[in-house]
Amino acid sequence: MPMHLQSEIRLSQAHTSRTGRKQRNEDCLGFFAPDDQLLTTKGACAIIADGVSSAEAGGEAAELCVNEFINDYFDTPDIWTVKKSAQKVLTAINRSLYSRSHEYLASRGWLCTLSVLILKSHTAHIFHIGDSRIYRIRGDHMECLTKDHTAPLSKSNSCLARAMGMDTRLDLDYRALATESGDLFLLSTDGIHDYLDTQQVLAIIQQNQDLELACELFSQTAYDAGSSDNLSCQLVRVDELVADHIDDLTDRLTDLPFPPDLNPGMTMDGYEVVKEIYASSRSQLYEVKDKHTGQHWVMKTPSPNYDDDPGYIERFIMEEWVGARITSPHVVKIGATSKPKHFLYYLMEKLEGVTLEQWIEENPFPRPSVAIEIVKQIAAGLSAFHKRETLHQDLKPGNIMIRMEPELHVTLVDFGSVYVAGIDEIFVPLERDRILGTAHYADPLLRLGQNTGIQGDLFSLASITYEIFTSHLAYGNALENCDTPAQLEKLRYIPADRYNPIVPIWFDRTLRKGLTITQPDRYQSIGDFLQDLTQPNPEFVHDDKQDQESNRTLFWQAMSLVWFLVSLFLIAALWLK
Repeated sequence: MPMHLQSEIRLSQAHTSRTGRKQRNEDCLGFFAPDDQLLTTKGACAIIADGVSSAEAGGEAAELCVNEFINDYFDTPDIWTVKKSAQKVLTAINRSLYSRSHEYLASRGWLCTLSVLILKSHTAHIFHIGDSRIYRIRGDHMECLTKDHTAPLSKSNSCLARAMGMDTRLDLDYRALATESGDLFLLSTDGIHDYLDTQQVLAIIQQNQDLELACELFSQTAYDAGSSDNLSCQLVRVDELVADHIDDLTDRLTDLPFPPDLNPGMTMDGYEVVKEIYASSRSQLYEVKDKHTGQHWVMKTPSPNYDDDPGYIERFIMEEWVGARITSPHVVKIGATSKPKHFLYYLMEKLEGVTLEQWIEENPFPRPSVAIEIVKQIAAGLSAFHKRETLHQDLKPGNIMIRMEPELHVTLVDFGSVYVAGIDEIFVPLERDRILGTAHYADPLLRLGQNTGIQGDLFSLASITYEIFTSHLAYGNALENCDTPAQLEKLRYIPADRYNPIVPIWFDRTLRKGLTITQPDRYQSIGDFLQDLTQPNPEFVHDDKQDQESNRTLFWQAMSLVWFLVSLFLIAALWLK
């Protein structure tokens, strides 16, 4: 499924790596810029590694890091952010190096420094560990973007404090910064940058526009200055940031026209309309039948209200693109079609059953075991989104299908409000369509401009769980009118046992924590929320009413003791008098 985004970046690159005065070259470097859609979704990568001299397999470690990273980074899901993709790959490489260093009867140190530059859209992403370096040269200014991870041994000597393969836990530096056309990035090992100063580097760059020649001059100048180490460096120049023009992007977005209003019996692209399932101001859902195969699908079409809104069209197109990348038995499947499209729409599998909204109306007090199983399956679908760095942002009973026969099965069916971190990194010359979800279920902090990430979806999950067990909302209808911090502060959680007296105190406190307005006080993960829903948290098992009654008893006991002592004092005083 092709993507409409084409945020290209045009680069020039050169490198050199020499043994120098050492017996073997333990440096390694690499560069890869894909020439297809991966350049938009993953960017281009430059990488340099320096094997630790005191480690027997330092050179092998550097080579493994460079080759494995380039091979594996571009295989990570195109929906992930650069940060998540790179950290996942580097963590796996680090474990591999560490295990090789500690293999039984094969104790050889697999240690190296590593500096990675990824250029995606208009952003440079830096990953770094050790004492290799990345510099940015912009005009007459040169800035080191990395920090050496060394520890001093004496006034003149130091050692590496961090390196790939040194520990099971990988402690990487990461930063992201905006790039501009003309930016030049220099990646180097200490055999180069320890023997060149800023003025020398700038002079070589200004006098030599040929990057290959500049790299050779860096190496030779460092060698002449007495460098006793390997000599490796790489230059990457941003020649042009090819930003989409709004007209070009709009042309691609509007390549397919909106479908007309569809009625039962009409046929479009070989799909016969069976019936209309749902219609709103933003979209329509139809049950359709493939006239060739006889298979039934659900077709989603855009609303003609937005046929001149590029932001809306981009979101609609992204729904299909994202949905095709979420794989879970609890998330609706996107239908793939080999037929050419003549209109803008997409297909989803047809599901049996009813919406959770209808099920709650028909089952006001469900068996706890059934209710918990529904919540678990909703959570499983939501987790599939989060594994792809995608937020649902509009989880509600109307967007969840439930089937009771032959066995209970729950499916999330909507992609209309999703937020994809990896796609949001890509620059577009338009204001993206932002949908904040349904007021009763969406995190109210979203309306205040706070991106609460996974905790926002968790708020929705907790709200739905509350409704399943009580047939009510935790804040009534108050969330609809909360648009300021002052209004949020006035919200009061309604205890679940007010509507369903069988709800135990620990269960209600779990719901309360999931639905608290203060973000730091919420659950951090779906797993923690489910844990407390299914196994009483010891912190939640005490009844506040019992505690208050106990406190009152202690108070009056203390007051009685005071009165008794005062009486004794008065009697003693009178007697002594």
